[in-house]
Order: sequence, then C-alpha cells, then structure tokens
Amino acid sequence: MFPLDHKTVERVARLVCDLGGPNERRGYELEQLLRGAGWQDSPDYDGTPRTAWLVEAIQERATSRADIERLLCRVCDPVEYEAGMAAAGVMQNELNRILEPECLAITYLGGRPVLAELTASGERPAFGAPDDLRSRLEGLISDEKATALLVDRVAQSRAAQESGAYLLAIFGIGSFIEGLLFTVLLERYPELESGFTGRDGKKVPSRRAGLELLIDTAHDRELIQLDAKNFMHPVRDFRNYIHPRQQLEKSFSPDQDTVALCWAPIHALLNDLEANLPQPV
Repeated sequence: MFPLDHKTVERVARLVCDLGGPNERRGYELEQLLRGAGWQDSPDYDGTPRTAWLVEAIQERATSRADIERLLCRVCDPVEYEAGMAAAGVMQNELNRILEPECLAITYLGGRPVLAELTASGERPAFGAPDDLRSRLEGLISDEKATALLVDRVAQSRAAQESGAYLLAIFGIGSFIEGLLFTVLLERYPELESGFTGRDGKKVPSRRAGLELLIDTAHDRELIQLDAKNFMHPVRDFRNYIHPRQQLEKSFSPDQDTVALCWAPIHALLNDLEANLPQPV
C-alpha cells in the first residue's frame, strides 16, 4: 500500500535500472522514463549511481500516489520498449513480484497497464475509485465547484456500489468521466465553447457534446492514448442501459465485477491527463 516501503522502492529502482540487463537504462533514459510518466518538474540525472539516484527521486515523491502510480504503470507500458508487449510483460511479472507484499499489482485492461489493489485472498486485482481523487482533480482543473461536484459523483457511485446498486454505480462512473473530460477540454481549449466537431464534420454545441464525442476529442487532442479511448467506450455503452427497454433487450445485469471494471478506466484516464496536460498556471 502507499506510501511504498523503502525496501520496495529499492527493489523497484533496481528493476527499472536493470544494470547489466537487457533493459538497462542510462541516466538520460531514466529522465525520459520519469517524463514519460508525466512527472512535473522531474529531476535531472546528476551522474551519481543510477539506482541510488532513482531511489531518491521516488522517495521525494513518496506522498504523491499519482506520480508513483504513473511511474509503475509506465515501467510496464509496451510503448517503452522496442519489443513492445514481449518486454513489457516481463517487466510486469517482475514488478508484480516486488509489489505483492504491498498488496498491489499491475494488470492490463484494454491494452493499458493499470495499478490495482489485490483482493483479500491475493488472487486477483480489484479496482475502485482513486483514494487521492480530490488532489488529482485539483491538479487538472481550476473550477472548484466542478471539482466538488465530480468528487461527489464518485462518492455517490461508491455508495451505490457498496449497497449493491451496481447499475446506478455505473451511471455515476460514466457521468464522472463525462464531467471530467468536459471540464478539462473547455478549460484548456476555450475555443470549444463555440462547439465540438463531430465525426461528420458538423459542429455540435458544447452543451450537447455527449460522452463519445468528448472521448474522441480528448484523443484527437492527444490527451489520452488510443487504448484509453477504446477502454472508456464500454463504460459509455454500459451507461446507455439507463433506458430500461435497452437493458431488457440485452438482458444486462451488472454485478460487483462489472463495476470494478468500470473504475479501471478512471485510473487510466487520470494517468493520461496528468501525463499529457501541463499543470494549470
């Protein structure tokens, strides 16, 4: 769990540096890794022993779960390696061995590495809302009222999940994603106030921009990766079951696992936005 134990940090740093190994990283490559993980004001490598330097860099951000989470995911991201998933999978296996005592694990959903907590039995990853959600939202959007509203949506989704109202929880998760993307896009790209461009090239008034269009626009603006875009569309599809007729036609009956799968895209979304958006001034 967070913050990670010092011994865990040392083992992670040794794995990442991989001195003498097939994935050895030079000093400048460690800098690139931290920047690729979306670390703001990441440290410059100073020529000291690489493993010790990385341990210090991680420890300085020990209280920033978001930074540590994004780093762990980046280490297992196929885009980091020439061999793609073949190399990333090896790193995932080794990293999960290190993280197991912390009851954490990296898993792939929709092709994206996502950090999850292990179930009580330790048998499989489980997903939930980020514990540090408010602070992460404050780093992405400046509207305090929007932040409070989004935090409340997640709190209500959690309450619905805990009470067994799984369908309502999914609706809340979908509305959170929609609200976050809408707020981020309009704050960072004020020209979108006049409307979004749909797939047919026609303008859609901003107040009518649906979740699908928001996801596509965020991807077009390179705020989220393709895998994250594809990963979030099922949440949008699930939310469409707000219409009873459609739920009856599809015999859709969500359970605890369905909701858990819907929390995972939120982690991927936050990681991508934090990595690709500059901090607001």
